[in-house]
Amino acid sequence: MNGPFPSLVLDRVGMVFPAASGSARTVLDGVDLSLHAGQCLALVGRSGSGKTTLLHLAAGIAVPTSGRVLIDGEDLGGMTENARTRLRRDRIGIVFQFFHLLPHLNVAENVALPGWIDGRPGGGLEKRVGELLDRVGLADRSRDPVGRLSGGEMQRVALCRALLNKPSLLLADEPTGSLDDRTGQVILDLLLEMAEAERCALLLVTHSLTVAARAERIFELHDGRLRQDPGVPS
Repeated sequence: MNGPFPSLVLDRVGMVFPAASGSARTVLDGVDLSLHAGQCLALVGRSGSGKTTLLHLAAGIAVPTSGRVLIDGEDLGGMTENARTRLRRDRIGIVFQFFHLLPHLNVAENVALPGWIDGRPGGGLEKRVGELLDRVGLADRSRDPVGRLSGGEMQRVALCRALLNKPSLLLADEPTGSLDDRTGQVILDLLLEMAEAERCALLLVTHSLTVAARAERIFELHDGRLRQDPGVPS
């Protein structure tokens, strides 16, 4: 849904986790961020900096200790867990580092899975699956078991699955992290190209400034806060 609201807004978001010692650990502290349809934002930061926590909040997997997370203008904090799950299924696509494909399903079935869960009719769903696979060069592999695919091909399937329901927000968590440099570059090109074509906002989480440099804006998470245009090594 590309309406009048930003696809994603983080409004003074804080996240605090209790520690075994009894003292609390602040992971995010007053984070502000907005991302509109068609924009790409990269988030970098060292291991343990809170990138995964921020991604989980953007996906509605968790809710913040303070502040608000809004998807298309809707506050996730005011929703039940079931409502957040439905919103995530309908409006958010996620691409993971390690693909998370189901080995007992073939290529087309893995892509179609969100549509099956959503109860979409077969004809329209099959057409959408076929179009997406054609765009990533895998139309002739649609009936193959995913176990026969290379890592780059698996990530193409995962990208198609993430875009199946035409999300307004696409979250990519280290999408090139498990691939060699050449394959990673191909996947990054496809990710950016298809996000732009689908007019969805893209939040790209990566440890590499080489990857992040392809985004319109780069933010670094440091000590729980965001800073723009960081000078951290890739």
